[in-house]
Amino acid sequence: MNTLTKNVQLDTKLTLSDTSVSPLTVRALNVTLIKQNRKISECRLTLQVSLELYQHIEAEALLNLKLEIRSPLYGKAFLPSPDIQIEVSLDSDLLPQLTKYAKTNTQALAYLQRLSQEQPNHPLLSPYSWYVLKVKQQQEKDEVGYSTLWLYLKPSDITSDGIDNKKLNEAMFDFAKDLANTNQLNISEKGIYKDISDILTSQNIEFSQFFEQHITTELTNNISKIAEEAVSQAFGEITDAFDELSTSISEITEGITTNKDIFETTIKFFQKQNWQFEQISDKDTLQLAFQGKNGKWDCYAKVRSEEQQLIFYSICPITAPSSKRGAVAEFLTRANYGLVMGNFELDFSDGEIRFKTSIDVEGAFLTSELIEGVVYANVTMMDEYLPGIIAVIENDMLPVDAIAQLEG
Repeated sequence: MNTLTKNVQLDTKLTLSDTSVSPLTVRALNVTLIKQNRKISECRLTLQVSLELYQHIEAEALLNLKLEIRSPLYGKAFLPSPDIQIEVSLDSDLLPQLTKYAKTNTQALAYLQRLSQEQPNHPLLSPYSWYVLKVKQQQEKDEVGYSTLWLYLKPSDITSDGIDNKKLNEAMFDFAKDLANTNQLNISEKGIYKDISDILTSQNIEFSQFFEQHITTELTNNISKIAEEAVSQAFGEITDAFDELSTSISEITEGITTNKDIFETTIKFFQKQNWQFEQISDKDTLQLAFQGKNGKWDCYAKVRSEEQQLIFYSICPITAPSSKRGAVAEFLTRANYGLVMGNFELDFSDGEIRFKTSIDVEGAFLTSELIEGVVYANVTMMDEYLPGIIAVIENDMLPVDAIAQLEG
């Protein structure tokens, strides 16, 4: 597989924004498109931030910077200056949204800059759409920093079923090898590679056990007794970190597969709209009221987190009596035929009439713009067709005439 890496130097401000967090303004230094067999397989950005902003990113786990997936810090500690550089990679699921409009590094940069100005809440600019690979600070006498598991394991390798053991083991191995090289430890290739595939895959040995039996042994055979304690402590920290990763992998997976908690995103949308609502107990459903030009009715926003779906209902303020349900069904069928988004529904058992809109965001991100489209298209349709429903039920108007009067 042929891999080609090209990068473009830049120095521009870029704002990463999301409805769930405050805007994150960083300085972008470099954009890199990585191609495999002439196809763009990855987009990376090198960002520059102050120590204060880095600490904010770290505290809020922005850019998917989780403590569980970090290596121990090499060097002493980050200083107030100079600025810290962060290399990040775009979520592979979102890469097609970039490559659709950008085929070169320059085009990618221009597109991201335009989105930053025109569509600040676009998924490509979400601080959860990028994954930290490396963090470093070039100090006067030394470099301080660390790498993360995302440098070796693609986020797309994490699914609802967990992480493929083979991919995880390969990532762990590459992580350990690079860490040893970074710390100038004398580990032989033979010692690292020895039966690693059989050890980790066929016998399914835990990574910490592999470290203990193989890498640590190889290390202690090649370094002085003075450094042995320090190395042991360093790899102990690595082992602890990956043990924490193993226990929290379901949490990380959930964060990805539930689309950054679409229920919370939905709640924040209505809060921002100053729309009063109540949460139905023990359910991911909100009850709201809407006042249109032609009436007032109840609405429900229902989130199906596992399926990554949002469904919005407008409940008609009047119900169809049994004697009118046939006529109402005809009216709603005629109305549905011309609709582009959403549809009317009739419950023949009790006469309830409702209008439904929905969206499936599996593999994407639920944004406030998407929610707005689902919600306001819904209430607009109910408000538009409500007079016709009333005419059929209360004024005995024929469905065909009621539709003609509304759509004529």
